Amino acid sequence: MKDLARVARTYRIINIDADPDVDGEANFSESQLAVLRASGKNRVLSYLNLGSCERTRSYWTRAPAPFVPCGKNKKAQLGAYSGYSEETWMDPSDPDYQALMVDFVAARLAARKVDGFYLDNMEIVEHPKSGGNGPCSARCKQGGLDLVRRLREKFPDLLLVMQNATGRVTRLGLTGGVRFATLLDGIAHEEVYAPRHDANAEAELLAWKQLNLRTKSGRPLWIATEDYVGSCANQRAARDAWAKSQRNGFSPYISDESGGQNVVCYWSF
Repeated sequence: MKDLARVARTYRIINIDADPDVDGEANFSESQLAVLRASGKNRVLSYLNLGSCERTRSYWTRAPAPFVPCGKNKKAQLGAYSGYSEETWMDPSDPDYQALMVDFVAARLAARKVDGFYLDNMEIVEHPKSGGNGPCSARCKQGGLDLVRRLREKFPDLLLVMQNATGRVTRLGLTGGVRFATLLDGIAHEEVYAPRHDANAEAELLAWKQLNLRTKSGRPLWIATEDYVGSCANQRAARDAWAKSQRNGFSPYISDESGGQNVVCYWSF
């Protein structure tokens, strides 16, 4: 990301990877984070993968005692993540995994003064209890909800935005006697309108909208769509996805492609 100042001028909510152990352009220095924050004008979230663990992360192989690294926590591993060879699905109900993610991984990100976390791969809680791509039992599903509650309890002033996983399990679920949905400040779903329309994902977001939830600050729950049109030159498809998202009252973001967002698109509209 070469022009951080332009990003800060254009976007109010910015999702980055603030992992202090990530090398190269994927990481950000303190001065770069300050540019993105724009003296508090923007909210900078850090990516936090809760449902799976990446072998490229330092905490796959090492973590300070008493934490158990993902790679050594065999009892929590739920198998390979289909399509992503460097990732393994993890059981969010496992106590050692919960402790690692909340008290070590998330704590390191919070120490970098980000405004919150962008929670990924929570769709593990929507997986069936048997199958080859991250099976998740009833205990596993509840554990996912409980893990996010632990995050909220430990970081009460940080924003929590959940990507995908917007079905009934999260929308209607309870954790510790609390409605799971009330723990969040926002939700986002990928590929709602592009590269093709996903009517089910759109219906899930509309169901969340009908809850009329408000965050601790009194703001309405932020509901976003993240769509991919292949290239920043594909303005026609981007404009169409943007308009459809806004008509439903969602906050649209359009980029080139999932898992390979190497550019920031500055749409003329």
